[in-house]
Amino acid sequence: MPPASDGSAQEGAFRVTARDSSSSARSGLLTTPHGVIETPAFMPVATQGTVKAMTTEEVWDIGFRLILANTYHLYLRPGTEVLRAAGGLRGLMRWDGGILTDSGGYQVFSLSAIRKITDEGVMIRSYIDGSPHDFTPEKVLDIQRAIGSDVAMVLDVCPPHEAEHREVARAVDLTIDWAARSAESREGIPLVFGIVQGGSFDDERRRCAESICAMGFDGHAIGGVSVGEPSEEAFRIVDLTAPLLPADRPRYLMGMGTPEDILNGIERGVDMFDCVLPTRLGRNGSLYTWRGRVNVKNARFADDLSPIDSECDCPTCQRYSAAYLRHLYKAEEILAARLATMHNLWLYHTLIVRARQAIAEGRFAAFKAATVSALSSSVNGD
Repeated sequence: MPPASDGSAQEGAFRVTARDSSSSARSGLLTTPHGVIETPAFMPVATQGTVKAMTTEEVWDIGFRLILANTYHLYLRPGTEVLRAAGGLRGLMRWDGGILTDSGGYQVFSLSAIRKITDEGVMIRSYIDGSPHDFTPEKVLDIQRAIGSDVAMVLDVCPPHEAEHREVARAVDLTIDWAARSAESREGIPLVFGIVQGGSFDDERRRCAESICAMGFDGHAIGGVSVGEPSEEAFRIVDLTAPLLPADRPRYLMGMGTPEDILNGIERGVDMFDCVLPTRLGRNGSLYTWRGRVNVKNARFADDLSPIDSECDCPTCQRYSAAYLRHLYKAEEILAARLATMHNLWLYHTLIVRARQAIAEGRFAAFKAATVSALSSSVNGD
């Protein structure tokens, strides 16, 4: 699909294929220049051009076709010159699928001690050497062109959860202004998503959504959740915001990604998810199973010669025992992180595939209830 030349959204880039009769859950197809993405979709996080502990071939073989990378990090290292010479991140990391890039807006939030926000954009220092770098909405899109993003996120301002109304209103003002500038500067990027901010203030969420959704973006993200607020508050925000977003465009819930979060999001009509949890937890010995989350480092697994999850058909569970995994962690072997990450990502992909099947068959509500019950029934040894 060629990029839009007039800054408008791609016609027909997203199509809903099935709807659940008892919730807002839906399945669909998102067309990108590097493949058609089935939704609901989970994107493994490849912040610096790698899904940690995995090769690109392994990520592909699990079944993922869209990954998330980060504009700020890739701008700093390896830099746009190397990225352009390699034909973009896809050429550099040898990835055949789609790439969605976060604008760096989360780093504006998380690295607040080393950044300064102005009307024009944000000055943020390098976490590597402390050097200052200016990011504007236009520059962020230019970096994403160098990356070769299939889906680019616009620069936004994510206020902290505890921010007062005045600060949140200012963040929304900037988010709207920067989105408008991005909409005028998107030429050459296949798909561009706007982001709805507003903290926990309903009026600001509505104001932001109304403005962002009028700009013709190809999809819309719910931002500013999973920034310290309780899960109940996060999903209250999703309940408010998701219905405000166009039904004919994909909806993306940024950064929330436990298996239960994903199912709760799908139930509310969200199509896309990302989270570092399956990889980060895997590196630290915490594995999701279909009976709950377990910490394989615990002593009870020392002589357990069965798989960590007998219901899982991932390569880790098909070949290795829980005792072997525990041994690898205790011996501080690199293979431990690889095998655990493989397992967690496999479970996430399986969860998404099963959710899509349940939506298509009109049984998502029952599927969600049974799956959440199983996932939370036992947190043994965590």
